[in-house]
Amino acid sequence: MRLKKVKGAYEIIKEGTHYLDNPKEYRGKWHQLFKNNNPIYIEIGMGKGKFIIENAIKNPHINFIGIEKFDSVIVRAIQKSNDLDIPNLKLIRIDAKEINEVFDHEINLIYLNFSDPWPKERHAKRRLTSPIFLSKYDLIFQKSPHIIMKTDNDNLFNYSKETLNASGYQIIFATSDLYQEHDELLEDNIMTEYEEKFVSQGIKINKLEAIKKIEQ
Repeated sequence: MRLKKVKGAYEIIKEGTHYLDNPKEYRGKWHQLFKNNNPIYIEIGMGKGKFIIENAIKNPHINFIGIEKFDSVIVRAIQKSNDLDIPNLKLIRIDAKEINEVFDHEINLIYLNFSDPWPKERHAKRRLTSPIFLSKYDLIFQKSPHIIMKTDNDNLFNYSKETLNASGYQIIFATSDLYQEHDELLEDNIMTEYEEKFVSQGIKINKLEAIKKIEQ
C-alpha cells in the first residue's frame, strides 16, 4: 500500500499532545511516566489511532501506548487525540523491531490489529507473529505474555496460530468469523479503521487471544 504524504507531518507530530519523541529513554520507566502502577497495553501498528484512543477513553485505569512507524499514519492519530484529555495514552513512532529497546518487562498485553501479512515466504520473519518478534515480546512482558490479534488475512491467521503454539502460547479463543459467530463479544468491541472498512464490505474478521505462562 502506497502511503500518502501529509504536508507538515513532522511538525504536527512533534507538537502532539500525547506524543513522545524519545521513547527509548523511558525503557524500564513507563510506570513512572504514567505516575501509576496500572497495567500497560500496547498496540503495535496502531494506524490512524481509532482503536487505541477509544480504548484509552473507555478504560482510564489502564495505560495505553500506540506504536506506529510511518509519519503519514501516526500524524492522523495525533490529530484525533490532540484536543482530548487522555492522561493514560501515549503515542510513539518506532519500528516494531526496536520494541525491546523501548520496553523492559513492563507490558501486560499486546494488540496486533490488521498487521501487514507479508505474504511472500521470504518475508515471513517480518510478520509480527514470527518467532523473531515473539522472542522480542518475551523481553517486554511484565508477567504472563498476553496477545490479542485481529486480521482479515486467513494465511496470516493460520501462520500466527502455528507460531504462537510453537512458542509456548495457549490459544484461549479463536474465530475465523468474529461478526457472525460471536455476537456476545461485539457489544464491547472497538473497531479499527480497517475493521470498519472490511466489515462494511462483508469481509470476514479473524480474531484470537493467546496467553503464555512463564515459570518464575
